[in-house]
Amino acid sequence: MDKLQTMSKKEVTRMEVMQRIEAKRLKQKKAAEMLRVSERHIRRLLRAYRQLGTEGLVSKRRGKPSNNQLKTRVKRQVIDLVYGQYPDFGPTLAHEKLTEKHGLELSRETVRKLMITEGIWKPKKVKKLVVHQMRERRACLGELVQIDGSPHAWFEERGEKCNLLVFIDDATGRLMELYFTPGETTFSYFAATEQYISRYGKPVAFYSDKNSIFKVNIKNALTGNGMTQFGRAMKELEIEIICANTPQAKGRVERAIQVLQDRLVKEMRLRGISSIETANEYAAEFIVDYNARFAVQPRSSHDAHRSLVTNEDLERVFTFQEHRNLSKNLTLQYKNVVYQIQTSRPSYAMRKASVTVCENNQGKIEILYKGKQLEYTIYQKQQRQSEVVSSKDIDSKLKKPYKPSKDHSWRRNGQFKRRKPNSEVNPSSD
Repeated sequence: MDKLQTMSKKEVTRMEVMQRIEAKRLKQKKAAEMLRVSERHIRRLLRAYRQLGTEGLVSKRRGKPSNNQLKTRVKRQVIDLVYGQYPDFGPTLAHEKLTEKHGLELSRETVRKLMITEGIWKPKKVKKLVVHQMRERRACLGELVQIDGSPHAWFEERGEKCNLLVFIDDATGRLMELYFTPGETTFSYFAATEQYISRYGKPVAFYSDKNSIFKVNIKNALTGNGMTQFGRAMKELEIEIICANTPQAKGRVERAIQVLQDRLVKEMRLRGISSIETANEYAAEFIVDYNARFAVQPRSSHDAHRSLVTNEDLERVFTFQEHRNLSKNLTLQYKNVVYQIQTSRPSYAMRKASVTVCENNQGKIEILYKGKQLEYTIYQKQQRQSEVVSSKDIDSKLKKPYKPSKDHSWRRNGQFKRRKPNSEVNPSSD
């Protein structure tokens, strides 16, 4: 009975070549060129074919375990470490930790395969391909910096949720700034941008979304100059703000945030970081490690960052600023407070003058006239003109029953007593 022989495509090709050599229709030199082997190996294959036939061309290792397979002891060690210390880590990050902290020389795909086999990691389903037009990276460092904020449980259950402001360079993919803050506000972006400029200089442009911090989203606004406080500050520093129409347009910072929500959260867990202050201290160390792994070289070695000029005071630029006109008495009102300007000039010289009120994140007020600070005193704090009350509380606000104080004379003399019903005061006679 004929024996069933399993052969690969490569082995079938070799068999056909051996048959042609045996039939004198092919030279050994030509056969070596066709199979891309040496003539000596052709003679070896031909000898095996003549002795054993087709079976001589079949690999002897078929059906046997590989000599290079991972040892059972190492497999168990990897699985125990992943279960014990890195149960929610992805294969790439788990591979890095196993290599750096435990000295296990494994490939990333070996770790991935072990995690999939054990059910620790489930491979993601391939999503339907959505084609977005590719945009080439900018050429220089600092030419375009993408910025965005991410509210997330950065400290997991160890601390409260907070926001992370991310600055990433478009040309290199380098993390430039990470800033943890309780909320995504104008002042938090002021603080992060001040740190950025102090460290690197002024970039050419920031690329952001259409958050109201960066763009006025009210159409046909009747007041204001059409510019946000952050936009006004960037204009003073000659930094352009570009707002993206879609999240995909600033995909570099969006993808970086996804990586941070995985890697940064786990790194802070391993270090026991649970507060915004400690996280901001660790951010610089994480940035160095991240850039060493993922940053790329720009097409140009030119650094597009610019230095601050003499008249650019960051402390004053990064404040809330509003314009006011002085009255005849040299007063102005800001947030229900009346400020009286103190000056040695004649009062008529500054009547109706336009001044700028600057408020920093601590609530400190400065009043500027033609770039110079004015002295002032707080003249009067305006009383609240109206109070918003829900419909359920209107009656309690309108009808307030009189209640004597504890030291009222009626209480001291015992005269303030609960009134008795008329039937008890004047009982009817029988």
